[in-house]
Amino acid sequence: MTPPRAFGGLIAVTLVLVAALAGPAQAQPQDLDALLQKTREARANDAETLEARVQRFREARDARAAETREAQRRRDAAVARSEALLAEFDRNEAALTERQAQLDARSGNLGEVFGVVRQVAGDFASQSQNSIVTLEHPARQARLDRLATATALPSAEALEQLWLDLMQEIVATGKVSRFVAPVIDASGTVSDTEVVRVGPFTAIADDRFLVREPAAEAFTALPAQPPRALRQRAEALSEAPVGAVQRVDVDPSRGALLGVLVQTPRLGERIRSGGWVGAVIMALGLAGGVLAVERFFVLARVGARMRRQRKAIASPTPDNPLGRVLRVYTQQPDLAPETLELKLDDAVLREVPALEARLVWLKILAAVAPLLGLLGTVTGMILTFQQITLFGTGDPKLMAGGISQALMTTVQGLIVAIPMVLLHAMLNARSKALIQVLEEESAGLIAEQSERRPQGLASDGVGDGV
Repeated sequence: MTPPRAFGGLIAVTLVLVAALAGPAQAQPQDLDALLQKTREARANDAETLEARVQRFREARDARAAETREAQRRRDAAVARSEALLAEFDRNEAALTERQAQLDARSGNLGEVFGVVRQVAGDFASQSQNSIVTLEHPARQARLDRLATATALPSAEALEQLWLDLMQEIVATGKVSRFVAPVIDASGTVSDTEVVRVGPFTAIADDRFLVREPAAEAFTALPAQPPRALRQRAEALSEAPVGAVQRVDVDPSRGALLGVLVQTPRLGERIRSGGWVGAVIMALGLAGGVLAVERFFVLARVGARMRRQRKAIASPTPDNPLGRVLRVYTQQPDLAPETLELKLDDAVLREVPALEARLVWLKILAAVAPLLGLLGTVTGMILTFQQITLFGTGDPKLMAGGISQALMTTVQGLIVAIPMVLLHAMLNARSKALIQVLEEESAGLIAEQSERRPQGLASDGVGDGV
């Protein structure tokens, strides 16, 4: 038998375990039977929990074993497929090497032909990008680009098409063609317009000259068109029927010369480049021109009247200088030759200022215009040196304004002075000729009067002697 003290200790330990297993919320057993019952229930519960955990572990172990077997199966299949693909790759590599050898043996010199074809197609494609003929045949550029970048031998059809495109370009260089193509005007609007192409050089739409922009699959109208004469001939060609022979202006540089031509300053721009000095010179030239025209018509009218008067000397009229001079003689026909000479000289001198009126202004303008041109030259050079001082000589365009003014004013001064000198000389000669006519007629009247006067005196003396 267990000693009472030892049994009591065992009971105390059992109560502590039951209390720990039951938790703080369970009531403490009241006697040993209850304690035994609680111990049995706790043991049964622990056994059930343990059995459930063992069961879950076994199920998880079986699942992992199945997954492991499936992974091993897939690995074995992948390894087998990899070995099969490696074997197939080796067979294909061998077959490819054999076929390449057969291709090289069969192609022979076709490799060199392929290189030549690619080079020709590339050169022609780059040229075609700037050709106006391409816009008439827009599908050609794509074919050339594909052939220029091909990585395989071209087909016989592709080679034949390249030959046809080359022949088409050659034939087009000597023909005038009409076709509809997109045209971009100055406002940026694109419209399908009938275009007349003169070889590969010039394209015209109505009276507008067109250029080909490489980046755009369309013609572009020049923002500034050439002079009117060229545009008139272009319009005549556009309106001419097919087959008609027309004069046309061709740019052999395919647009470069035309671009320079439209940038050439017009007459108005050249005149404005002379500045205020040039404006003064042109104003003086205009005034001189008006004065010369007025003097020309006045002297022409006076000369015509004097010619009519010379045909009717006996009937002088006061509407012309010669008639007024003749009236001095007809109103006093009995004057002495000396007196008549003085009166005629006085009448001629009164007519000279009217015949030489304002001619001196033409002479003054002819002298002042070159001086103003020299003034413009000096001011233009001062402006040029100022630009050089501020900006240096890196950009010639900054100096172009001053140089243009310096040269243009000189030209304007000479343009005004040379005609003024010629007009003054011509009008002065004409006025001198009219004055000479007056002097000749007055001298003739004096000679006639002198011839009459001695006869009268002799006849009087004879009568007195008788």
